Amino acid sequence: MVQPLRLGLAGLGTVGIGVVKIVQQHADLITARTGRPVVITAVSARDRTKNRDADLSAYAWETDPVALAQREDVDVFVEVMGGHEGAAKAATEAAIAAGKDVVTANKALLAHHGQALAEAAEAAGRVIRFEAAVAGGIPVIKALTEGLAGNRITRVMGVMNGTCNYILTRMQNAGLPYETVFEEARQLGYLEADPNLDVGGIDAGHKLSLLAAIAFGTRVAFDAVELEGIGNVSIEDIELADDMGYHIKLLGVAQMSGRGLEQRMTPCLVPAESPFGQLQGGTNMVMLEGDSVGQIVLRGPGAGEGPTASAVMSDVIDIARGLRLPTFGRPAATLVPAVPAKAATPAPYYLRMTLLDKPGALAKIATCLGEAGISIDQMRQINQPGEEDDDAIVIFVTHKAAPADVAHALTSFAQTGVLVGQPVAIRIEEL
Repeated sequence: MVQPLRLGLAGLGTVGIGVVKIVQQHADLITARTGRPVVITAVSARDRTKNRDADLSAYAWETDPVALAQREDVDVFVEVMGGHEGAAKAATEAAIAAGKDVVTANKALLAHHGQALAEAAEAAGRVIRFEAAVAGGIPVIKALTEGLAGNRITRVMGVMNGTCNYILTRMQNAGLPYETVFEEARQLGYLEADPNLDVGGIDAGHKLSLLAAIAFGTRVAFDAVELEGIGNVSIEDIELADDMGYHIKLLGVAQMSGRGLEQRMTPCLVPAESPFGQLQGGTNMVMLEGDSVGQIVLRGPGAGEGPTASAVMSDVIDIARGLRLPTFGRPAATLVPAVPAKAATPAPYYLRMTLLDKPGALAKIATCLGEAGISIDQMRQINQPGEEDDDAIVIFVTHKAAPADVAHALTSFAQTGVLVGQPVAIRIEEL
């Protein structure tokens, strides 16, 4: 008789309960697809008395996830607790040491400790699978490690934080300022306990660093990701961009250049009619570019009970079927340290600034751009005709410019004496 694959589930929040429901509701379907039953034998969470809207009575209970990871009746340790230190890290290490395979939804854990954990797992003959850690229900890890394994990946690009995409599209559709929509997102429970993980781009940066490691055969290098959140994106920028045919997205881009690995997670303008431009609400989208396949676009729900649990179970089912791959698609010992490189690929830029109403103000800014080697594609001045003593909002869209030249121009602007406040510079990403 075929032995069941026995799961130890650490974490009984939204995702953990989603896993319980799939295992319970689709038991026959999973057995038919894998050739063996998949069962949960034990679970772990801090509060055993909490009502979780699921029947957990058949499972052994461990208060300590490390003890759960070491149980003899557990074959696969499923970690959906979160956090890159403490219990999640200790329990994952204990599971590997005890000869268990690991399935995790924890992008922070792998972004900070992925190399060491991968080396430990592969040395022990175990696997770590983490489809649920990136882009929720979208099978992007499987696409990179399996479907596109015959390609040299040239670029990875994506909108990978549903909360940020919700905030930006809500601002755009409702004409509301950032602060109002941020509070709305908090009330709806969309934000992490530390909101900066979302709006600061950290969560999405974790995901980008994992995709880059798989795509380019490098060790995970989260510390090298250029991060800029969405907190400085104003409703004025969103409306002006929309008027010019663009939408603003928190966009991650990773690519290998002759200087090293470029990784950036920053607000960008994208064409409104492009797939990224049309992305609404909490949906995620990832574009993968390979030398043979060209571009493929994967789109779907980036979070939530069902989508994330679905991704967890896809990894569990692969293990039940006997599929065993290195953590990052190739042996961890062969992954090379990433040489970090600042983004240098030229692109058009959107520049917004407020100028004092004084003669020659605009000419001084234009001179700074010229001296930085930046040419102007479009220029708009926004003020009320006939009114005097009003500061003017000026918008430039540049031709392609190197990021270093844009930074030089911004420094020069500050020395002109004609600026009111800080200028805004947002890259326009060509898709």
